[in-house]
Amino acid sequence: MSIFSNRTMALLAVLGWFSLTQAAHTAQPAIEEVLVTGEFRGARLEDSPASISIVSLEDQKAGTVNHLEEILGWLPNVNLASGASRARFVQIRGIGERGQFAEPLNPSVGLVLDGVDMSGIGTAATLFDVQQVEVLRGPQGTLYGANALAGLINVISNDPTESLYSQLRLDGANYGALGAGLVISGPATADLGYRFSMQKYQDDGFTRNRFLGRDDTNDHDELTLRGKLRWSPSDDLTWTAMLGYVDVANGYDAFSLDNDRSSLSDEPGEDEQKSRVGSLRMVWDMSEAVSFQGTLGGADSDSDYGYDEDWTFDGFDPIGYSSTDRYRRNRDTVTLDARWLSGEEGRLFGDTTDWVVGAYALTQDVDLRRTYTFFSEDFSSDYRVRRYALYGELVSSLTETTQLIFGLRGERHEARYRDSEAVRFDPDDDMLGGRLVLQHDFSGNAVLDKTFLAKSMAYISISHGYKSGGFNISGTLDPALREYDPESLWNYELGLKGLWLDGRLDLRAALFTMRREDVQVSTSIILPRPDGSAEFVDYIGNAARGTNSGVEVEATYQPLDRLILFANVGFLHTKFKNFINSSGEDLDGKPQAHAPGYQFYVGAEIRPAARWFFRVETEGRDAFYYSNSRRFVGTTAEVRSDSYALWNASAGYDADGWSIKLWGRNLGDNDHTVRGFYFGNDPRDFYTERGFFQLAEPRRYGVTLTWEP
Repeated sequence: MSIFSNRTMALLAVLGWFSLTQAAHTAQPAIEEVLVTGEFRGARLEDSPASISIVSLEDQKAGTVNHLEEILGWLPNVNLASGASRARFVQIRGIGERGQFAEPLNPSVGLVLDGVDMSGIGTAATLFDVQQVEVLRGPQGTLYGANALAGLINVISNDPTESLYSQLRLDGANYGALGAGLVISGPATADLGYRFSMQKYQDDGFTRNRFLGRDDTNDHDELTLRGKLRWSPSDDLTWTAMLGYVDVANGYDAFSLDNDRSSLSDEPGEDEQKSRVGSLRMVWDMSEAVSFQGTLGGADSDSDYGYDEDWTFDGFDPIGYSSTDRYRRNRDTVTLDARWLSGEEGRLFGDTTDWVVGAYALTQDVDLRRTYTFFSEDFSSDYRVRRYALYGELVSSLTETTQLIFGLRGERHEARYRDSEAVRFDPDDDMLGGRLVLQHDFSGNAVLDKTFLAKSMAYISISHGYKSGGFNISGTLDPALREYDPESLWNYELGLKGLWLDGRLDLRAALFTMRREDVQVSTSIILPRPDGSAEFVDYIGNAARGTNSGVEVEATYQPLDRLILFANVGFLHTKFKNFINSSGEDLDGKPQAHAPGYQFYVGAEIRPAARWFFRVETEGRDAFYYSNSRRFVGTTAEVRSDSYALWNASAGYDADGWSIKLWGRNLGDNDHTVRGFYFGNDPRDFYTERGFFQLAEPRRYGVTLTWEP
């Protein structure tokens, strides 16, 4: 499908359901209220003055959802990169990492699972028994700090239920996919509730290894265990404790010299991760004037990531080139976030202003051991990070319908790095972030209410985010390329949210432009080896400046009682300013990597009878460049993705206590990609540099059975 036809489809879909506003409807629409938990104070999605998307997983219509990578493509201006068994690297509004081959890594997109910081290790982001996923776009300089320059992903699991509840879910699909999940929840005593969930999921993957005669070298094998307790000894105090364990034992055999799903690797890799996580949250209404919220989170993760670097078997290359690369990491993270919030009796300035003050601390230790064919001995490193922050926010009511929000966060970032090549770094940065928001509520406006029966608000905001500086550790790099500076970002945003047409239309839109200074750019150089092969060295440097601007629209419309239409559309324009990359190419005015010009997710769901549903949807995106290195050498078709549109459909039946769902994804079997490189790796063309790509999920179809006795 051409770029023009994809863009046209997105625009027509957005405009199409507005032509249905005259359709007959019943009095009670089914669009439900959604709450945002990732902000300082829980609020309705329509009342939050920021560009936020929420995916509710209570009713998964689009197919069996097992991992974060399977839902982020539904959201505007959110993209992913793989280079692993799961697409665990996220870009929001064109900003974010695309891979990790060596320490250290300071993520641009934060990932929090039930209060536990998992930024940069999203393989553990399995989604069984998860209530919702919140994606906050734009810098979270007040809320979260250094690891949320581009945004934050907040994953919230289900809480204990007030009455006894159990669920058994069974999944089966092509490519040998099998899944089984169990949930048990209820009250232990009058003030103590519990919830336990577990799931085992596995499939063969989507690669056929012709050399080994196997079809499971790129498989998924994932176990998730989670327990939750909620204790409320009084109306004023609630404790919530979570313990979890995720065991990912996936294979990694995703690339081939012919850019297909047929591997010749004799030593397929692995992408494994074991994470033990826990969090303790306290909510205490200390008085009518002040409440307290405290969260202690921790994670201990062991990962093992390796691959067959030549993608073939010993003897395929006449000169004997054969190589493997393996990264084994242990990462320990502990975070503490304590905040005090004003109550009804604690407002300032004549009872007009709510306030929040808080303190945050993070400690993180990462040990790396790299085993590489061309190293005489294993490379090892020890990386330690300490972050400390103080923050506060004021929400002042200027009038009954207008609020001014001012937030500020000061953060200290300290790092210590040592490795087996005698490289030593001890950088530290002091950073400042915040936001200023003017918010106006149009609800109760006589003209709007008479015309649209509306509940709506608009906001305009300026926010500042930051990301700490760092260093590159590859011993083959020139010393001048070893260190890079912090990056800062100013985000200017105008938004509109609300419910219109008697609550049948839920519409959220944001217009933004982001100004980046000292942009941290992941780039690379290719160094030849004596045997004729080449080493691909990934590193980070600073571009002078960059801009990222765009539009995000999310809408749900219910013209009929049994029909819901939905559309998420994003448009994005990015460019560098005054940037010459490692190959000497002038990229001034050129687009940034992994920043598609548009994305869309559009569909409809109909319930012809009370227990039946049918759903069809399409998701797609514009072409984008994989890298900021050498992408304009040769033909552009070799170094960027193709635009694409995928079609998904599902149908199901809900009975008393059980349900069945048939589903299909990527029904057209579109060979789109989730990672790309540009270098020489094929002896058949004498290691000529060209594009190599990792293919995304092919056509999938399956069935899901759920029993709730």
